[in-house]
Amino acid sequence: MAAATGDSMENIINAVASWFESFGHELWLNFIKDNRWKYLLNGLGTTLQITVLAVFVGIFLGCFVAIVRTTHDQTGKLKFLNGVCKLYLTVIRGTPVMVQILLIYFGIFASVNVPKLLVAVIAFGLNSGAYVAEIFRSGIMAVDKGQLEAGRSLGFSYAKTMWHIIMPQALKNILPALGNEFIVLLKETSISGYIAMDDLTKGANTIRSLTYSPFLPLVAAALIYLVVVLILQAGVNALERRMRKSD
Repeated sequence: MAAATGDSMENIINAVASWFESFGHELWLNFIKDNRWKYLLNGLGTTLQITVLAVFVGIFLGCFVAIVRTTHDQTGKLKFLNGVCKLYLTVIRGTPVMVQILLIYFGIFASVNVPKLLVAVIAFGLNSGAYVAEIFRSGIMAVDKGQLEAGRSLGFSYAKTMWHIIMPQALKNILPALGNEFIVLLKETSISGYIAMDDLTKGANTIRSLTYSPFLPLVAAALIYLVVVLILQAGVNALERRMRKSD
């Protein structure tokens, strides 16, 4: 009986040791050999670059669209621009971002030698701008209408009232929502590989194609995305706490 128990324990130990040896070999094969970890590092750099540039495009475009729409709602002016903005919002929010980036790359820029990074920034910036526009618009509409009337009574023009009085209050209200939108944008860039961009997901797929190991490279990419998202989420949470204190 004791001998059988000893043999069973030895088999378990051997199995665990064999698993660790196999796992160590997989780590070496996928990440250490030929410095394959660099595919993930370079891909992360590309992903962050696309995200940061697309964020600036989305903020600029979203702010413009939101101002046009709220101006039309409050004054009845800018009818043509408001129509264009509503069409833009309908098309962008009604179609998948993957289809949009493929259309821009293979359709609009098919005959023009445009860097893939620029295509990705334009596609994700246009997509993000539609959602940022609605975030901005909700923030502007949440500001009490008396603030606009007070600014106009002080002699400010409509534009100066929006810039100096309305927008600062709206921005404070929407910062958490903007932070969450940027987190979503970061994850959406994982489809950049469809236009042969060497982003983080494409880096994992490159390793997978070299090692024929489907698990570890994708898990590594998922963990990297998770860590970056957690860092961004921590920043958003810290911002929310600071805003609550200021209130």
